[in-house]
Amino acid sequence: MQFKKYQGYFIDLDGTMYMGTKPIEAAPAFVEKLKYAEIPYLFLTNNSTSTPQEVAEKLQVEFNIPAKVEDVYTSALATADYVKQLKGNRVYVVGEHGLKQALEDVGCQLVEDAIDHVVVGLDRDLTYDKCEIASLAIQKGATFIATNKDTNLPTERGLVPGAGSVIALIEKSSQTKPTFIGKPEKIMMKSALDKIHLSKEEVIMVGDNYETDILAGIDSEIDTLLVLTGFTKKADLNSKMKQPTYIIDTLDEWGE
Repeated sequence: MQFKKYQGYFIDLDGTMYMGTKPIEAAPAFVEKLKYAEIPYLFLTNNSTSTPQEVAEKLQVEFNIPAKVEDVYTSALATADYVKQLKGNRVYVVGEHGLKQALEDVGCQLVEDAIDHVVVGLDRDLTYDKCEIASLAIQKGATFIATNKDTNLPTERGLVPGAGSVIALIEKSSQTKPTFIGKPEKIMMKSALDKIHLSKEEVIMVGDNYETDILAGIDSEIDTLLVLTGFTKKADLNSKMKQPTYIIDTLDEWGE
């Protein structure tokens, strides 16, 4: 297979670099090759629960994958970058510390009344009260912003509920559709291109999930590399009109 040379890489995490708590064997060498060739890479993850520091440490310590804080761009950071452009900085968050920290870092006040924006991501301590506050605020006119659509997360135990499942509850109760930020949305991909200082023709999106990683590339006119180590199986592609640019079984098949 002939591979185009790319000036930069967007790389998904769960299902691509690791699977839950299990390492993916070919992942460290794949990133080491990019590092050795001085090709910039940015880990793009829809996980909003962790800070970039925590993600980088996890990659290094648990999976032996080279990563610095500046190499990580989460849906929490992309969401904060979007919210800071809006009018009003009083934000109610349904989410975890990674999302809250990202919003505070751009000057948002985290509040429970007089709410300008409701921001929802994965929240493993979800309560009825949180959903009630969010839903009522949206009905009163607060902007509804969601980190990402992923209804499930791949783990070594199977598919567990993701942010999209939490968001769907609040969407139903508020009868309002949110603005989504994370993959496959163009909002996150445009911000990622700005961050890596490259054009869409110069980068490739690497991931395991057609519905998020691959569609993120396709919708933003970025080449894509589907690796069959996670969510999407080869048979799943039979029903897809738009195919990935490249498909490989494992990352060690990539010839960069």
